[in-house]
Amino acid sequence: MRKNNFYKKYIKRVFDIVFSLFALILLSPVLLILAVLIKLNLGSPILFKQQRPGLYGKVFTIYKFRTMTDEKDETGELLDDHLRLTKFGRFLRSTSMDELPELLNILKGDMSFIGPRPLLVEYLPLYNNEQMRRHEVRPGLSGLAQVNGRNELSWEEKFYHDIYYVDNVSLYLDLKIFFLTLRKVIMREGISFSNEKKDNKFKGDKEKII
Repeated sequence: MRKNNFYKKYIKRVFDIVFSLFALILLSPVLLILAVLIKLNLGSPILFKQQRPGLYGKVFTIYKFRTMTDEKDETGELLDDHLRLTKFGRFLRSTSMDELPELLNILKGDMSFIGPRPLLVEYLPLYNNEQMRRHEVRPGLSGLAQVNGRNELSWEEKFYHDIYYVDNVSLYLDLKIFFLTLRKVIMREGISFSNEKKDNKFKGDKEKII
């Protein structure tokens, strides 16, 4: 919206730079300790890296702390996520500490603190024009869908919240989502132990929301 353009285009990015840098400095001891524990419990690499679409659909590399082992079956294929996810990995996810390296993505400009969560690159050709609008802003560490049901939402509901956010970006809305996210993290609400459930992947046309 026109009234939010200045915040959306300029102020929001300034806040992202300042607060992500501050958070990285403040949390550096925690990040170091987690890196050592991950190395001891899960081995290398410490970071999980994956390609995700960002602003205007431009692909970037997202960083997270590793939460799973590389265990494979007799054919050399990786075991299912739930079999490779350790107790320590579950702890990292339940506390959302596996997401902390995304502060680097925010500082770099790949992401913002608040925005639609970056989904899989494979979904890009499946979006209709309305769904593609979620890429008109930087993806976020948390977003409107995450504080309104997260994994319990249908794809139609998730996209509704994403587009609503794009059309209504403001400092007030960002602060509201930020504090609701803190509450959910503290209460450990809406936590998922898998990145993408195989039976809940976006199918494209079957989920049209025009």
